[in-house]
Amino acid sequence: MTSQSHRPVFVLGCPRSGTTLLQQMLHSHRRLAVPSETRFVHVAYARRLGFGDLRAEPNRRALAEWITAGEGTKFDVLGLDPGAVAGDIVHGPPTLGSALAAVFRRYAREHGKARWGDKRPSYFRKVPMLLRMFPDAQFVHLVRDGRDAVSSLARMPWYDGDVYSAALTWREAVDTGSRLARRLGPGRYFEMRYEDLVAEPERSLVALCGFLEEEYDEAMAEPHHHARRTVPAERRWHLRTHEAVNDRNVGAWAMRMRPWEADLVEHVLADRLRRHGYALAGRDRPEAAHVVRFRRTAAHRWRAQRARAIRDRAARLREPNPVGSLLTGPAAGSEILPISPDQ
Repeated sequence: MTSQSHRPVFVLGCPRSGTTLLQQMLHSHRRLAVPSETRFVHVAYARRLGFGDLRAEPNRRALAEWITAGEGTKFDVLGLDPGAVAGDIVHGPPTLGSALAAVFRRYAREHGKARWGDKRPSYFRKVPMLLRMFPDAQFVHLVRDGRDAVSSLARMPWYDGDVYSAALTWREAVDTGSRLARRLGPGRYFEMRYEDLVAEPERSLVALCGFLEEEYDEAMAEPHHHARRTVPAERRWHLRTHEAVNDRNVGAWAMRMRPWEADLVEHVLADRLRRHGYALAGRDRPEAAHVVRFRRTAAHRWRAQRARAIRDRAARLREPNPVGSLLTGPAAGSEILPISPDQ
C-alpha cells in the first residue's frame, strides 16, 4: 500500500516519556519530516492578535520575521534559509495556520519528504489550538510509566517544578489522552506505550504506521543513526537517543526516587497506572502532608488553566482572520501559491 496522506502529525506526551525518541523514529521514515522541538507554534498562536490582520502584507512579513529571527523561537534548529521561509509566508495564504504550515512544508521539502509533523510534549495541553490551525491533524500520544516519567522529569536541569508538579503533569497528560481518544476517535488519535516501543520497536512502529496510513519503513527502528547527527551532545538528557533502541531505563524509578517520593507518586497515580497496564509495586501509604501538598498543587494549576482558557476565549472574539491552514497536499515538490491582491 502506498499512502497519499499529507496530514500533519503531532507527537505529544508527558515530558520525559520518550517523545524525542519517537520524533527521531518518525523522521527516519522516508515520507515524514519531523524536526526537533521548535518554540514558535504555540507562542505564535498566543501572540496572534499582535500580528494584526494577515491580509496585509506588512503584517505577514512581521510574522515571518518573528518566526525566523524572534528570540526563543528555535527556528535555527530547522536549518532553513530564513529569507526563503519568509517568502513562503509573505506570499502564502493570509492565515496563521498557513504561515506555520509553510515553515514545516519548507522543512519537509528540504528533506525530500511529502509530509510534515511536529513534536512537543506539552502539546497535550494545546490540542484545541492545533486543531483550529490544522483541522486534519493526527495526534500520537506516547505514554510512559508515570513513576519513570516523574522520576526523570523532576531531576531535569531545565525543569523548574518538583515531584508534586511532575506527578500532576503526568496525570494531566494521561487524563487528557483519555478525553482525546473519545473525542477524536481512532482515525485522529493514537496512543502507544514507551515500554512497548523500546521492547518491540518494529511491532509498535508497524501499528503506528497503520494509524498514519503509511507503509512501515525499517529505518524507523534504528533512529540512533539520525539522532547522532541531529541531537547535540550538550543536550545530555537526550543522549540515550544516540544508542540503539533499548529498554535499560524501564523501571529506573525504583533507584532514582527517594522512598517518600515513590510512596507519593504511586499512591496519587495508582488508578491511572493500572489503567495503562503498569503493575503497582505495593508502596507504603504516603504521609498525609505530602498528599495534601499534591492536592494544593493540583488546585492551583486548575485555577491557572481556567484563567488561561477564559483569556483565550476572549482573544478568539477579537481575531481579525481565520487561523486555519489553507495549505494542503504534498510538501515535497509543491510550491507556495501567491495570494490574490483582493484576499
